[in-house]
Amino acid sequence: MKRFFSSKTAESALRCDAETEPFTACSCGIMHFSSGLGRRGFLGGLAAAGISGTAHANSVVPVEKAELKVGFVPISCAAPLIMAVAKGFFQEEGLNVHLQKIAGWALVRDRLLNGELDASQLLAPMPISLSLGLGSAAQPVRAITMQNINGQAITLALKHHNRRDPRDWKGMTFAIPFEYSMHNLLLRDYLAHYGLDPDHDVTLRITSPPDMVANLRAGNIDGFLGPDPFNQRAVYEQIGFIQTLTAQIWDGHPCCAFGMTQPFIDAYPNTYSALQRAMIRAAAWMNAPENRLEAARIMAQPAYLNQPEIVIRQSLTGHYADGLGVVQDNPHRAGYSPYPYYSMAMWIESQLRRWGYLQRPTDALKLAREIYLFDDVVQQARVVGPLSGLQDPVAGGFPEFSVLGQTFPRAGGQAL
Repeated sequence: MKRFFSSKTAESALRCDAETEPFTACSCGIMHFSSGLGRRGFLGGLAAAGISGTAHANSVVPVEKAELKVGFVPISCAAPLIMAVAKGFFQEEGLNVHLQKIAGWALVRDRLLNGELDASQLLAPMPISLSLGLGSAAQPVRAITMQNINGQAITLALKHHNRRDPRDWKGMTFAIPFEYSMHNLLLRDYLAHYGLDPDHDVTLRITSPPDMVANLRAGNIDGFLGPDPFNQRAVYEQIGFIQTLTAQIWDGHPCCAFGMTQPFIDAYPNTYSALQRAMIRAAAWMNAPENRLEAARIMAQPAYLNQPEIVIRQSLTGHYADGLGVVQDNPHRAGYSPYPYYSMAMWIESQLRRWGYLQRPTDALKLAREIYLFDDVVQQARVVGPLSGLQDPVAGGFPEFSVLGQTFPRAGGQAL
């Protein structure tokens, strides 16, 4: 199984030629200019040559739209987006991003589709569901980077500490944040793996992440598969325990993407690329273990997650109390990677079909390539250059992975 937690720096494949003439294409796929050429001369040269696109870090291709409204839900999955603001990665790309905190995913969907947001944190299945018109009118939405991998858990109320075998969960009620979420798809797969029918043997209730802990306390739900830091918050409040990390279900699974509509990409191509570069740098920064404590301090602020720092720190570092009197260590609890792999999209499509959300025929590979913009992320990662915390992309965009012991894609590239 491919692991996604190494902190390898990109090697020669992500480096550019040392000697390249101005306005000629380098092997890195971009245009260089000499250090003696001023910014105005460089931009004038681009205009004269009819060239537009991305430049190296020592130049700035002007973005078409600098003032941007970007949505996020206050969960740990949003860490790269938060860090791109707090650490200045957006600003260094010529962008002034105004983050808008949004309580739930239906509001995120509506505000992105009606144009109130230029871009937003999205659950990994949402670009697919929105592009296919599942739950809303079809609009072409793209995952322009992934934000995080793993970082979720199944949390149960303390009263169920003697019912840890999922085969004993018949009749329970579980909260999930949205139908078109990895939480829903992973929980369904997990329950089915243990012989339960998620549509008949349990009740799945859509609940915004900030409300999950309150509903657990009130007894409205027996547990939830939700995002951090709310799993750890339930432990902190002494009302729940962490049953299973989603890293134990699928190590390296996607959770949240960063997305926008195809019309935005078409209208503002330089802005699109600048956003990608900032998010690549932010994901790399977050994936470096030495940055997690600083990240927890930043994310705890009222403008972002507004949660106790210790709760965020435990969920980010993987050194945490499980709620049953044991301190656990799992460095795979949370990870951050910008690559929206095609095989991730194909697994999501297969599960949407499996559970009846998607009933018409589709070309899963074509769909993945249209919606998950892996090739563009790899291209912009070359522009950014080697970073601590940024792992090498899997060539071609089709890593194999294991979900509950089952390899995906199967031999020959076949979906489940």
